[in-house]
Amino acid sequence: MPSKLSLNEDGKSTVADSYNILVTGEEKDFNDLTVLASAICQTPIALINLIDEKNNDLHTQTGTTITKRDFENSFAVHSLLNNQDITVVEDLTQDERFDNKPFVLGKEEITFYAGVPLINDEGYVLGSLCVIDSQSKTLTLKQIDALKIIARQIVDKLELRKKAIVSAETIRELRDSNLFMQKFAAMAAHDIKNPLSSILLSAQSLKSRLEKLNDERCGKLVDLNISSTQRLMGLLGDMLEYSKKPALLLAKKEDIDLTELLRIIISMVNTPDNFEIRLPEGLHSLNVSIVAIQQIFINLLTNAIRYNDKDRGVVTITFRQDDQNYYFEVADNGIGIAEAYHEKIFNNSFTLKITDRYEQKGSGIGLSTVKELVKALNGKISVSSVPGRGTTFFISISK
Repeated sequence: MPSKLSLNEDGKSTVADSYNILVTGEEKDFNDLTVLASAICQTPIALINLIDEKNNDLHTQTGTTITKRDFENSFAVHSLLNNQDITVVEDLTQDERFDNKPFVLGKEEITFYAGVPLINDEGYVLGSLCVIDSQSKTLTLKQIDALKIIARQIVDKLELRKKAIVSAETIRELRDSNLFMQKFAAMAAHDIKNPLSSILLSAQSLKSRLEKLNDERCGKLVDLNISSTQRLMGLLGDMLEYSKKPALLLAKKEDIDLTELLRIIISMVNTPDNFEIRLPEGLHSLNVSIVAIQQIFINLLTNAIRYNDKDRGVVTITFRQDDQNYYFEVADNGIGIAEAYHEKIFNNSFTLKITDRYEQKGSGIGLSTVKELVKALNGKISVSSVPGRGTTFFISISK
C-alpha cells in the first residue's frame, strides 16, 4: 500500500515524535548500522534521516559531517515521496531532478545516492537510510537487498524504542498511582481517628449513662454510635475498593445532595463548641466521587479547625457550578499562611513546623493528597491567605 509521510493532520507534529528520535546525535546501535550499510555498499557515506515537519533531521551518520538541511532541498525526500522501496541514482549530475541541488554542485560533490524509506507497520514513513558517494556507481542486487534488510533492522530498533518508552511511561504511571494510594491510605487512616474518637467517647458516655436507668439521652448516644460506625465501615469499604482499582475514583460517581453530604462530613470531624461551619446556600445536586469529596473536605475542615487561634472559629463553604465544572471555596478565619508557602504546602511531607490548637504538628500528607485527589478528578486547587486573618482554598472539579 502507498506509504504516508509522518505529518499529522495539523501539520505540526509527526508520527516520528512518538519514537523520541528527532534529535541529532550519535547512538551506537544506529551508528553501527550505518557503518554496516557503508561497508556493504562500498560508499564513504551512510546516514539515517528522520523526517520532521518540513525538515530532514539527521539522526546518525558515518563518514560525513553533513548537518540538517532544508526539506525541499534534500534529495533524500524523493525516496520518501515516490512510494518505492528503494531509490537509486547512479549519477546525480545526469539526473534533472538533482543536477541543480546544492549538495550536487557544492563542496560535498555528491554524485551517487541510494535511499530506502523507513516505513513502520502503519505505513508511515519515519525517514530513510541513505548511502552516498562522490563517484557514480552501481549497486548489485545483493547490495540492494542488504540495504533493505538494514532499513528493516532500523525500523525494528525504532519500534523497540517506542515500546520501551511506552513501557517506561506505564511503569511511571503505576509508580505514581501506587505512591498516590499509599498517601491516600495514610491520610485516610489519620482521618479515621476522628469517627473512631466519636465512637469511643460515645461508648464511654453510654456506659456511664447506663448506670442510670431511664435516661432519655441513652438512645441518642446509641444512635450516634451506630451512625458513626456505619460511616466508618462505608469509608473503609470505599477505600479498599479504590486501592484495588484507582480508576474507579473517576468512574464511580454518584448523585448527591451537597448539603446532606457536607453534614455527614462535618459529623466525621471533631468540631469544637466555639466553631461554626457555614454551608452553601440553596439546594445543589452533584454527580461526584463521594469518597474523594469526603477526603478532600475532611482534610480542609480539619486543618481549618486545627490551625485557628480565634475565640470563635468560622469556616464558610461556598459553591457554584457551570456547564463544565463544580467550584468550591473553603474559607476560614484562622492563623493564615504566608505567601511564600502557598505552593509548598501542597508538596508531599512539607509542613510549616508549627503546632496546632492541640499542640500537635502536621505530617504534611493531608494537603498533598488533597491536591492529588483533585487532580485525579480532573480539577485544580489553589490557596489565598493572609497571616493572622485566614485562608481560602479554591477548588474546581470537572463534571
